[in-house]
Amino acid sequence: MGQSDTGTISHTVTEELRATIAAAGITENEDLIARILATGIGLGLDHADRLDLKIASSALTEMRAAFRLFAPYEDVPKVTIFGSARTLPEDALYRQASDVAAALAQHGWMVVTGAGPGIMQAAAEGAGPHNSLGVSIRLPFEEKPNAIVGENARNVAMKYFFTRKLMLVKESSGFVCVPGGFGTLDEMFELLTLQQTGKADPTPIVLLDAPGGTFWSGLRRFIDDHLRPGGVISDGDFDRVLVTDSVTEAVEELSGFYRNYSSLRWVGKRLVLRLKAEPTDAEVEALNAAFGDLVIEGAIERRGPLRVEVEDEDQLELPRLVLRLNQFRVGELHRLIRAINALPSAPQD
Repeated sequence: MGQSDTGTISHTVTEELRATIAAAGITENEDLIARILATGIGLGLDHADRLDLKIASSALTEMRAAFRLFAPYEDVPKVTIFGSARTLPEDALYRQASDVAAALAQHGWMVVTGAGPGIMQAAAEGAGPHNSLGVSIRLPFEEKPNAIVGENARNVAMKYFFTRKLMLVKESSGFVCVPGGFGTLDEMFELLTLQQTGKADPTPIVLLDAPGGTFWSGLRRFIDDHLRPGGVISDGDFDRVLVTDSVTEAVEELSGFYRNYSSLRWVGKRLVLRLKAEPTDAEVEALNAAFGDLVIEGAIERRGPLRVEVEDEDQLELPRLVLRLNQFRVGELHRLIRAINALPSAPQD
């Protein structure tokens, strides 16, 4: 089992990996499993130091545990609620987090939190143990998940913040941020960065304050006074966010984002938007008139599933809009989605 000068894995080792996968009874996605195993061997061939190997091993182990936690609820819409672990039960923000979680649970959503105290506890209380999932972090002063998510063992504990943040973002279809400290702001700005750059699918983001609160409106002023004039963000980058102190408005923003829009998929350079209701010819024409500048070639077209979608049996029952989106305008995709949700043909609540 030799090794080339570039550290690549020999043909013999590759065949042995494939045999091991087959012997384990794995019959799906064998190519990706082989890639994971090959990467581990590659780290050994690279003579990675022990700390690097421990980081890679722990991260993969944690992700596997999180994937297993979320897998049974794959088809249930989820909202991640971010906020401070230091918020006390008597604080108005605590009640807001609990109320918005309860309202969303009544609409069929599950609530995902960091499983700690404060806002995380409030959200889990509002949603109830059967509608709560937790992704906790192992810290000296926050060693155990709160009692709500712990009650049904619907929690996974992470050593690293980066794996925890991955799961808190990856699994959710919407986000609520309640005023908090460095951690909450970090999570909120990462959400905005992922949306702005197109590294995450468009999702609704609500910045929920206490009744009459000014925390998030102060952030908006900072953005308007410094970031936009400085040219470090584009006009409209913050328009994707709802700043509100109303639980009702927060719930409407989250559920309304999926009134007609269902999901998206990239097929090569074509973007496929799956809808719940078939748009009319006149509606498609109006969308082209309003958003034609987002298209780099051709037009927004109404059509059936593309060939690769048919091969994958990927939501074939849904109508579609297909376009070649200008990649430099991907951060504006939420505007098109909101227009799709406002079409007369869209399902009404």
